[in-house]
Amino acid sequence: MRCSNCGVCCTETEMLLAEEDIDRLVNRGFSKRFFVKFSREGYAQLKNSEGHCVFYDVKKRLCNVYVDRPSGCRLYPVMIDENKGIVLDEICLSRNTITEAEKSVKGRRVIRLLERIDGEAARRRS
Repeated sequence: MRCSNCGVCCTETEMLLAEEDIDRLVNRGFSKRFFVKFSREGYAQLKNSEGHCVFYDVKKRLCNVYVDRPSGCRLYPVMIDENKGIVLDEICLSRNTITEAEKSVKGRRVIRLLERIDGEAARRRS
């Protein structure tokens, strides 16, 4: 994929976080309170600040943690639609740079990631 750094995907993000994502960013020196919010259902999500992901630099149009960004960000714009299966997010301006092969590989990774995140959320609820 050739990202255009438009920031659309970083606007009002609802990106789910796996425990390994949280650990990676905490090890980088960030407090969980700074970047994680937990839903009542136990899901961890990236926080927003002023309408964007807390790690997105609006002026520079860059992610401040790009090398350590969450797994879901790495797989974006590939996502799962409950009715259609593996799809590309329509809001992504660079979605046309994803090949079918890349979409398929990333789609399988998204499924595994969501299964892991579901399991982690279930453990937090219990």
